[in-house]
Amino acid sequence: MFEDQQDAVNRLLETSEKFKRMYDQHRELKDKVHDASIGVMPLDDFSLERLKKEKLLLKDRMADILRSHQGG
Repeated sequence: MFEDQQDAVNRLLETSEKFKRMYDQHRELKDKVHDASIGVMPLDDFSLERLKKEKLLLKDRMADILRSHQGG
């Protein structure tokens, strides 16, 4: 996630508690979606889709923070 902006991500992880919380939550959701997709964590389709949407929403919010942090 945001591989081409890793320096900016690292700076935000060090300086923004809000961004760090979002980043950690996104990573947790990513793991849950992965586990559900491979059958380790059984979830119905509705719950899985809800997790995916929540993960994408967090990614969009982090992208907004990155854009504003980079002045663009």
